[in-house]
Amino acid sequence: MKRFIALMMSLVMCAGLAACGGSDTASDDTASVYYLNFKPEQDAQWQELAEVYTAETGVPVTVVTAASGDYETTLMAEMGKSDAPTLFQVNGPVGLKNWIDYCYDLSGSEVYGQLTSDAFALKAEEAVAGIGYVIESYGIIANKTLLEKAGHSVDEITSFEALKAVAEDITARQAELGFAAFSSAGMDGSSDWRFKTHLANLPIYFEYQADGITSTDAIKGDYLDNYRAMWDLYINNSTCAPAELSAKTGDDSRNEFLAGEAVFFQNGSWEYSNLVGEGKFAAEDLVMIPIYVGAGDEANQGLCTGTENYWCVNATASEADIQATLDFMNWCVTSEVGTTAMCGGEGAMPSGNPGMGFVIPFQAAKESANVFVAQDAAMTAAGKLPVSWNFTTMPSEEWKNGVGSALTAYAADQTDENWAAVVSAFVDGWATEYQLANG
Repeated sequence: MKRFIALMMSLVMCAGLAACGGSDTASDDTASVYYLNFKPEQDAQWQELAEVYTAETGVPVTVVTAASGDYETTLMAEMGKSDAPTLFQVNGPVGLKNWIDYCYDLSGSEVYGQLTSDAFALKAEEAVAGIGYVIESYGIIANKTLLEKAGHSVDEITSFEALKAVAEDITARQAELGFAAFSSAGMDGSSDWRFKTHLANLPIYFEYQADGITSTDAIKGDYLDNYRAMWDLYINNSTCAPAELSAKTGDDSRNEFLAGEAVFFQNGSWEYSNLVGEGKFAAEDLVMIPIYVGAGDEANQGLCTGTENYWCVNATASEADIQATLDFMNWCVTSEVGTTAMCGGEGAMPSGNPGMGFVIPFQAAKESANVFVAQDAAMTAAGKLPVSWNFTTMPSEEWKNGVGSALTAYAADQTDENWAAVVSAFVDGWATEYQLANG
């Protein structure tokens, strides 16, 4: 790495700072950047970009990555320190309420001017409190080779009933085939967000669609039977017994999929660099299909696409640190190195390691190398309607945790009584948490 940084410094001396997109990133001995990163799967890339930027500008950039599922807790702890993060993240309007007093107004910043649409700005009245920095999709990732080995194809999976038939057929022949339908739906804190947040988005989305709304103070739970059917499908056609899910991690689920132990893996486009590359899958081995739950127009349903990733700058930081942070953000989304790292795939980092594979909503964005991004674009172009990210309207982390605990208990003992507890956590918990948050 030392040789790599020396090489980067040499290149910068030759090329000057033109690649920074015109930003003034001159070194200031008193200025530094501390980025509290939300995305563990991109930790290595952010650490490398921080080193490259420091080598180029002399401005120290520290990246600390919160453990999966622990971002809010980590942010609260770090914001209480004298050397608090200068760059952090909120997940949308609900998350912003907790941190609005710490959010610097970005409306006059260069990075805000780089957005391709104001739709990606998170506003608080006239102020720009946050900037969305990545657009992502999630669904069910499928290993096409294993699916074909089981005698099926992606083309036949166009509805919940079709997915159920395929999954249950694989389960019936699991001993013969040597693999399961789904990787473990782990409910450890590193994995449970996939189900208490991302899967839970589906019944919220369809209720909002039916009622013509975009948020509510009291969810009705009209599509929770669909939620149950999908959860049952996941946990009863898996690599492990449902009672084991409380201890299964996100790494367990991913590793099972990488090892060819399961055909399906619910996750998102952010998993691209963890699944595709040397010693992993080739891009053509994988496909992402919609999460069908037996609701809406399934023939024309797309992937779940949106963002909950909004950069915010700490307004309580020093003026020098605020400016240094704004310069770093702008460099990430305008420079050749930054945009290649954020949008590129295999070999996109300066070190030759895989890039982040993001779709970024900035003018200098490059076409993403991410196969799942391409599939989302193809579905949309074919007229399939993306499922919006409505989980940003979930009233609190406590609500999510209540749903997650109830799901875990139900998985271990799948009775109607235990499912009633899931419904209560979803519906009654929503009303309670909304009231606590909003008065």
